[in-house]
Amino acid sequence: MSETVTTAAEQAGAIGPGRLVLVVGPSGAGKDTLLRLAQAACVDDHDVVFPRRVVTRESSADEDNVALGPDEFRRAREQGEFAMSWDAHGHSYALPLDINDDIRAGRAVVVNVSRTVIAALREAYANVVVVAITAPPDVLAQRLAARARHSDGNITERLARSVDDTAAQADVTILNAGSADYHGRQLVRVIRNECWRD
Repeated sequence: MSETVTTAAEQAGAIGPGRLVLVVGPSGAGKDTLLRLAQAACVDDHDVVFPRRVVTRESSADEDNVALGPDEFRRAREQGEFAMSWDAHGHSYALPLDINDDIRAGRAVVVNVSRTVIAALREAYANVVVVAITAPPDVLAQRLAARARHSDGNITERLARSVDDTAAQADVTILNAGSADYHGRQLVRVIRNECWRD
């Protein structure tokens, strides 16, 4: 698997004062489900932003992304239209550049990213919180099989991918093996900078 990272150049140092909440975790952990629940809970909170990622894959029930073809994506990346971009699992991903305006305005920006971009984002932004969402291996396998998304590729390979260092990089870990509503509330507490444990 090839993963590369690019970040928009920022001359004035780390971008702040808002918070960048990075949601990471293995395929099948339920990141998109918890993000949807958190977004619904924060719908009236104008200080919390859930930007749509740009992906070289059609949007689906699993993810409401902005779809771009590979050539369009490459041109946008070359023209500096992304805050961050990376390649993984045969697709290209990016965060829209306007998240920087939200961060500068003091908002919390919540994004689903690859664990490989955590270090670069910690350098680029002043206030980063990493939330690792995970689940037991058997649960991950069941969820990936049930999703049956062609773009997921080989499920065995996805599950074999090392994610051990994700927990080490995380500020908070949510074991998403119980009620999605409960774990969604945990995520909302992190986003709002509240105590996340009951």
